[in-house]
Amino acid sequence: MAQNMMLYWCSGSPPCWRVMIALEEKLLQGYKHKHLSFDKKEHQCAEVKALNPRVQVPTFKHGDLIVNESFAACLYLESVFKSQGTRLIPDDPAEQALVYQRMFETNNLQQKMYDVAFYGYYVPEEERHESALKRNKENLVTELKLWDGYLEKVMGKGSYLAGKNFTMADVVCFPVIAYFPRLHCPKEKCPRLMEYYEMLKDRPSIKASWPLEWLEDPVGQDTLKDL
Repeated sequence: MAQNMMLYWCSGSPPCWRVMIALEEKLLQGYKHKHLSFDKKEHQCAEVKALNPRVQVPTFKHGDLIVNESFAACLYLESVFKSQGTRLIPDDPAEQALVYQRMFETNNLQQKMYDVAFYGYYVPEEERHESALKRNKENLVTELKLWDGYLEKVMGKGSYLAGKNFTMADVVCFPVIAYFPRLHCPKEKCPRLMEYYEMLKDRPSIKASWPLEWLEDPVGQDTLKDL
């Protein structure tokens, strides 16, 4: 079944990584894929443009069906291969609601992390202001406290993001959380998230899809050290 799947991806991209984790969890190893370089702008190649009007990765194809947004691709894989591999969306309505909530809350954490970690990349030099970066850092610290609180007060030690089981919430959010230790975020800013990272980083699906450049260079830039 995986042989008629095609994934266009860039290493280190949280959206790409989450789709790759989902494919591993659903036992869909052996899918076709094409690794593209962000730095060389290979993700803007003709193949991707033909499949994705936004010219973004991940771009995912299953047979003749194209599913481009990473959340959509992950949910699609769970829906089509529900009984295969890890069950990522629970049946219980309350559990399901929490999984969906944590999934979509990930967008907040990801954007606020980007606003600090990649401020110099996304904002032209003439438009950069220390006051803006300071505000971004404050917003990120507040967001981290929220997520730490979820793990501390709601779930308890050793918990996954939406309870006692690994779910789609973890598939979606772990690739974002993994950036915090890599970019030298102080552990005291999010101790429970750091524990969660340590608990999950060696999970087979995560290890199998670990970003290539992270393997080559385990230590990233220190853009989060001053939070």
